[in-house]
Amino acid sequence: MGLFAALRLSKKLSAREAEVIVVDPQPHMTYQPFLPEASAGNISPRHAVVPLRRELRRCTIISGEVTRIDHANKKVLVETISGPAREVEYDHILVAPGSVSRTLPIPGLREQGIGFKTIGEAIYLRNHFLDRLDVAATTTDPETKRRALTFCFVGGGYAGIEALAEMEDMVRSALKYYPEIKQDEVRFVLVEATQRILPEIGPDMGAYAARQLRRRGIDMRLGTFLESCVDGNVKLSDGETFITDTVVWTAGVKPSPMLANTDLPLGPRGHVNCLPTLQVADGETVVEGAWAAGDCAQVPDLTGGVGAWCSPSAQHAVRQAVVVADNIARVIHGREPKTYRHKYLGSVAGLGLYKGAAKVYGVKVPGFPAWLMHRFYHVSQIPSFNRKVRVVADWTLAFLLKREVVALGQLHAPREEFTEVTPPLEPKPATVEAPKAEAAAVKA
Repeated sequence: MGLFAALRLSKKLSAREAEVIVVDPQPHMTYQPFLPEASAGNISPRHAVVPLRRELRRCTIISGEVTRIDHANKKVLVETISGPAREVEYDHILVAPGSVSRTLPIPGLREQGIGFKTIGEAIYLRNHFLDRLDVAATTTDPETKRRALTFCFVGGGYAGIEALAEMEDMVRSALKYYPEIKQDEVRFVLVEATQRILPEIGPDMGAYAARQLRRRGIDMRLGTFLESCVDGNVKLSDGETFITDTVVWTAGVKPSPMLANTDLPLGPRGHVNCLPTLQVADGETVVEGAWAAGDCAQVPDLTGGVGAWCSPSAQHAVRQAVVVADNIARVIHGREPKTYRHKYLGSVAGLGLYKGAAKVYGVKVPGFPAWLMHRFYHVSQIPSFNRKVRVVADWTLAFLLKREVVALGQLHAPREEFTEVTPPLEPKPATVEAPKAEAAAVKA
């Protein structure tokens, strides 16, 4: 979201009017809707991210993490990736750090679980899943094989269902290269605390998606909580227990914890409190020079009635980026900001290759047409013509040549092999110095 806003601001304001500074610890923006496809091998992981320095050539990029915002003095403290921390002064600040995985104090989750919000997590999961197939194909121990072929996903929202569906599709496709493994030996388990999945596409299409996943043999545990996963021993609230090497946590998000280190007014759930103009507000009082948008902001939804808030979705974030950039430029030019108003058009969800579910403008769309809508929509939204072309090229090659099913597990420990072949440095033996002759004065 920050990239969209910075790109538009750099076009709205000349270099003489303003300097646009972007602070981010990563050198790229991740287009999160493409993470499931990147993880499943439909597109290259590099094409699911947009490099900041290539797209924001008219902006100043600082590679670092904001650790404190002192808006009273209009300064931010940035912990750079190298060297001492530095203070950056500003006239206007747009707070858009996004969200992080919302986790719970469940025994074993910290040690066994992995999220699905970054490109690193997507690459790791792809390598991990394929590595588990290799383990299952070579082991002679039934319990080790059962553990390797059991995959548990927690959370039935967009991230969880799309990741689960894509990974199940990838594993099913890969099994033709593993004659040692039968399809009925693979187990995918979905754990969801509510009684429905994909609430964004409505109850009917959510039920349709659940039926499609069950037909593929996925074990759906609705109205169920994860109670423990210590050492991979999963215990569910319905009494079910099983052992697994894979626990993927996608049970919601929360605002970035960085917001706690600011003097900006926060809402009850830790979001930055905003007006419909996307200006930060303390109650109804505007905090001059402070703006927020995206997952970290609590923005009133003017199309949803009294008390409605914009959902933390890519659809809202992309459109809020345009409005907030325009409003900052309007204020700098001495004009009044406009309010953000966007009626939610609907949602599309991918359920694997050629499968999907959607509800757009109130129309329910199942199967292949929904999958096409899902792809067309997201390729139109990812920034830069460069990335659009590369993603379409990846899809075309995957259609013609089938998806890649090779694991690159060495990415996660690149120095291990070099370290093993490099002999340790033997300590040098201590040298014994000859005792110095003591001089004695003899008086005759």
